[in-house]
Amino acid sequence: MSQIALHPLPPFKPPLHTRAWSSTPHPTLPLLATAHDKQVTVYSLSTLTKHSSLTGGHTRSVRCAAWKPGLPSGKLCLVTGSFDATAGLWRWDGPQSSQPDGDELELDVSAATQKQNRPPGSDDRSEKEEEEEEEEEEEDWEFTLVLEGHENEIKSASFSPSGQFLATSSRDKTVWIWEDVGSAEGDDEWETVAVLSDHDGDVKAVAWAPDTPGRNKRGRYGGGADVLATASYDDTVRVWREDGEGEWVCVAVLEGHGGTVWGVQWEGRPRREGDMPRLMSWSADGTVRVWRLVEEEEEEEREEGWGGGGIPNTMRRGLREEWVCEAVLPRVHGRDVYSATWSAQSGRVASTGSDGVVAVYEEVEGTGDGDAVITGEGKEAEGRWRVLGTVANAHGPYEVNHVTWCKRFDAGADRKGVEEMLVTTGDDGTVRPWQIIEG
Repeated sequence: MSQIALHPLPPFKPPLHTRAWSSTPHPTLPLLATAHDKQVTVYSLSTLTKHSSLTGGHTRSVRCAAWKPGLPSGKLCLVTGSFDATAGLWRWDGPQSSQPDGDELELDVSAATQKQNRPPGSDDRSEKEEEEEEEEEEEDWEFTLVLEGHENEIKSASFSPSGQFLATSSRDKTVWIWEDVGSAEGDDEWETVAVLSDHDGDVKAVAWAPDTPGRNKRGRYGGGADVLATASYDDTVRVWREDGEGEWVCVAVLEGHGGTVWGVQWEGRPRREGDMPRLMSWSADGTVRVWRLVEEEEEEEREEGWGGGGIPNTMRRGLREEWVCEAVLPRVHGRDVYSATWSAQSGRVASTGSDGVVAVYEEVEGTGDGDAVITGEGKEAEGRWRVLGTVANAHGPYEVNHVTWCKRFDAGADRKGVEEMLVTTGDDGTVRPWQIIEG
């Protein structure tokens, strides 16, 4: 089978010269938000240069950023989570576009981007004029709201697919769920609807399940369709749902990692319509795991075998779900896996961590390739994974904190908006794109 090579493209400019925590692509536009120091730098995926900056909202380092989905064209909303224990809401109201979101390949709202595209020698403005232009650029982002409640650093933030809910997690061992109650009136008003405190350690990450076709028709409970996963220093992953009475409850505890679970991500492209997306987690134990929900049909078959009799399923099951570890990806990393990313387009997975290695994996079904994995029930896992390619020292001697799949919009892309690349973010302050070269 074919392998791939990871070819480093020129890093995003300018470099940040400080530890960078993560880079988050916009769901539809060619923009990338990188969290570092006390700010966020937004890069253009079209020019691979600085697009705009968000500064002045936090007193300590910004650890994470999340884009609000489903906004009208020309409007941006970003939430930042900081070590100062607050989350900040930022908005940009730019010019409206006649193009549908899916076809809008560039959002020219930054004077800095226009300046960077000018031919050399065409800009004879003074240094003072350039500084004033940069200040105007930063003022285009409005810091509209501070969300307070956490007692310690915020480590992660994530919007639900509709944008109605925001989840934040913290070193204080809690997850807060906030609801947007002012959007109908055009106001920034958010209310706390739940504080989840079941974890016994820092909550490193939160992630909402995507709204995939057909899934909600097979929902197990009568409450909301949104599903949240959380990862913690207590070595576990937890899955949460809103029950029929509007309460957020933990429906599953996923155990198996032998160290801090640094993050979780849902599968963006389920294998069959209507299936619950699988869940991926990665850990200080050096492994990446894939988890699968045991669907109702499977559970009913088991209960019949156990002699369930005439007891209603709802009474036997309660607000609980059974998840099994379907696969442990082939071991590549010698130390902590800080980040992993699951492509909704190709289904490939990439991972990175404290050893500076970037690895790409592919799932191969129905063959003997890859590592066989035994689930908790003693059954051989259906999915097998193999390593497609690796690169060592991706950021030199520095740790790599984050990796994400991005659509390519730059001049070197063969299919803009379709072709994918990887972007890594590291302690060296470099944000580096990687071209995937098929072998």
